Amino acid sequence: MRASAPDLMPIFRSPLQGHLLARLFLAVDQEFTITELAGLLGSPLPTVQREVDRLVRAGLLRERRIGRARLVRANTETAASQPLAQLLAVTFGPPAIISEEFAAVPGIDRLIIFGSWAARHHGRPGPQPNDVDLLVIGSPARGDVYDAAERAEQRLGISVNVVLRSVSAWESGDEGLLREIANGPTVIVEA
Repeated sequence: MRASAPDLMPIFRSPLQGHLLARLFLAVDQEFTITELAGLLGSPLPTVQREVDRLVRAGLLRERRIGRARLVRANTETAASQPLAQLLAVTFGPPAIISEEFAAVPGIDRLIIFGSWAARHHGRPGPQPNDVDLLVIGSPARGDVYDAAERAEQRLGISVNVVLRSVSAWESGDEGLLREIANGPTVIVEA
């Protein structure tokens, strides 16, 4: 079955293509085998292999071989590299970038993206998101949270709106906003 264009950015041929490009263009100093990419993306190896072949032919990816393994990475020498990386950061990058920027903040129990970005990520139609709403659950220092959000904003090029709540507030479900978040589309960020 052919995948449709992703609602986050329908110029990509499929969500897989967008996630694959994001994985490579948001970590330009890393190389991955096709098998590693398939595992990271949760997609069948032959499907990822075909997509990588297309992107290598288009000049967006570079490959090299070590024995039987094919290692691929973003081709940063193409004129499209920087604009593509910026587009990928906004459309497919928030979970990865937020994860990186919040990783060193102590006291965070969970990070959850909600709102319009999460809705588009899950295929709900609507206008392109111009911000990312982030629920931070735990007891981190507010300054550390806002510093991490600012760093993520700089990398994404769009606002990261933080809602900070304790674990007990989240688990009780008494607050209307938290019930709304829990019942709406969300993306759990690996911290």
